[in-house]
Amino acid sequence: MSKKITIKIDGKALKVEAGRNLVTVAEENGIFIPSLCYYEHIDPPLGTCRVCTCNINGKARPACTAKTEEGMDIELDTKTLLDVRSAIVEMMFSEGNHFCPACEKSGDCDLQHMAYEMGISYTRFPHLFKDRMIDFSPKRMVIEHNRCVKCHRCVEEIHTDDGAKVFSFCNRGNETIVSIDIEQEAKLSEEQAVNAMHICPTGAILVRGKSIARPFGDRQFDMESVKKPENAKAVKKAKSKKAPKRDKKVIATTSLAGCFGCHMSMLDVDLGLLDLIEVVDFHKSPITDIKKFTKKCDIGLIEGGCCNTENIEVLRAFRKNCKILVSVGECAIWGGVPAMRNTIPLAECLEEAYLDSMTTEPEENVVPYHEDLPKILDKVYPCHEIVKIDHHIPGCPPSPNHIWKAVSSLLWGDEFSVLYSEFKYD
Repeated sequence: MSKKITIKIDGKALKVEAGRNLVTVAEENGIFIPSLCYYEHIDPPLGTCRVCTCNINGKARPACTAKTEEGMDIELDTKTLLDVRSAIVEMMFSEGNHFCPACEKSGDCDLQHMAYEMGISYTRFPHLFKDRMIDFSPKRMVIEHNRCVKCHRCVEEIHTDDGAKVFSFCNRGNETIVSIDIEQEAKLSEEQAVNAMHICPTGAILVRGKSIARPFGDRQFDMESVKKPENAKAVKKAKSKKAPKRDKKVIATTSLAGCFGCHMSMLDVDLGLLDLIEVVDFHKSPITDIKKFTKKCDIGLIEGGCCNTENIEVLRAFRKNCKILVSVGECAIWGGVPAMRNTIPLAECLEEAYLDSMTTEPEENVVPYHEDLPKILDKVYPCHEIVKIDHHIPGCPPSPNHIWKAVSSLLWGDEFSVLYSEFKYD
């Protein structure tokens, strides 16, 4: 039996076994340390993602590469460390084309899970939208380089029966990609190929005909947080709070480059709308069909990103006429599904839509142009890159409960807790 030693995590003394991995020991003691690359049976640990960065005896280092020692003093939940870990995850989202609503692994994605646990509602970094290759050359697998976070799991874990590696890193620096040996991939059994798909923390490795998409509620990261005790306590407190008397407020809403799904989610409060009209007036909004501002609004809710000049004009008018401006849904926050065109030059998009489309009528293959038509932008922009956005409500769409909790908190200062099952990107 290993020797028992004493370590401290955020000032809390713990009796643990010496020489064990810090991430595992913390988890056994109910302390969550996020990680994307750590696998308990890989030794030495990969240490590639740096999401588990903490201060160990005063020095910043990844927790997954540390083993417990007598007197070890770990800082985990300081303001600086929380910000550093969030920034790392945000950069992974902004550097890759992670379209969560359209991804097979949404709900089972470790990167998505880490962002949920950190409460990341938007990325502070502009999304790059690089046009990366999707490798269809293997017989059974598809390699989605847009989603790869270069964690090294597949390189270390996936081997043929005779010990040959199937995946490897190619190129250097920012051009590094995971490549696949087609000859060795063909030697994998079906079970080994599916294991490669599941071992990937994102949706970068897919096996043809073996979809991993599952309905909401059946997926790994849908319902319960790893911080469940704290969340449950917060939710109970919010539910027990007596509703305060509300002064009537004015709300404006609009839909830009999106599908109108977030407005449909707002309407999903159903009979609750009868209660809403007692405490809010909908001013400029598709809900009321009021098209012009005639007074200052307490809050503006923006659905959709900016894909043309009219979207920008509307967004700037909302910023001018709303005391608080909120991005609602993935399209408003970072571009969402409409931003899938951002990896393709605008000219090619227009050619495909109007000149080379299968539905284009003979002799009508003309790209429409008129001075009254809004000019299409080079890409779809998130709202916060155009004007100052005060708050973000993620989701595709966000649930009506999530939207109303956030709005009531902003307007009347209500205490609330968004359930883990409500805080989603898809």
